[in-house]
Amino acid sequence: MIVVDSNVLAYLYLPGEFTDAAERLLESDPDWHAPILWRSEFRNILAGCLRRGTLTFEQALAIQREAESLLDGAEHEPDSRSVLERVQGSDCSAYDCEFVALAQALGTHLVTMDGKLLKAFPSIAKPLPVG
Repeated sequence: MIVVDSNVLAYLYLPGEFTDAAERLLESDPDWHAPILWRSEFRNILAGCLRRGTLTFEQALAIQREAESLLDGAEHEPDSRSVLERVQGSDCSAYDCEFVALAQALGTHLVTMDGKLLKAFPSIAKPLPVG
C-alpha cells in the first residue's frame, strides 16, 4: 500500500517522461491510496490539457473515470489536525500536507516528485523510482 499524489496519477494516465515509472510502480504495488482532494487536483491537470488542446473533452472524461476506478475504495479524508500540524512544521501547502498526513495515518509512504514534500518529509515522502 502506498499513497500517491495527483501528479503520480497524471504520470500514469498522461504519456510523458515519467509514465513508464508510474506504470512500474502500479505493477509493483497496485494498492494506491489518496485523499479525496486528489480528484480536484487531477481535474485541474486535465483542465490544463483541455485548454492546451492535448486532450479532447471525451478523452479527459475517460481518463478521470479510469483514475476514479483505480482509487475506488482507497480515497480518504485526512484528519484536519494532522494536516495542520504538518503545515505548521513545513513550507508545504495544506493541500500537499493532506497526502503526507494520509500516508502517516496509513503507516505507509507518499510517492511524489514534489521537491518541497521530499525535502520537508524525507521519512514519509519518497520519489517516484525512475531508474
